[in-house]
Amino acid sequence: MIVGFHPEVYKQLQQLPRSTFRLVSDQIFALAQEPRPDGTKKLVGGGGNDWRARIGEYRIIYEIGDSVQTVTIMRVAHRRDVYR
Repeated sequence: MIVGFHPEVYKQLQQLPRSTFRLVSDQIFALAQEPRPDGTKKLVGGGGNDWRARIGEYRIIYEIGDSVQTVTIMRVAHRRDVYR
């Protein structure tokens, strides 16, 4: 699968602590191989095909496009801010 990024994600990644950035980037590249790994959950209520991956206190919100074989990272943030 191809991994794409929402334009705001680049700024969100720059604001992460260095150790967290490494973990998040590893998880993002792993999503290209397996977009629905163990521990991820489909989000309810927003419509669409949104999923959540958890990395400690941080969350990656992403959308899977099965028909076009893409994973689009929509948001990366601390758990207290990510769903706002």
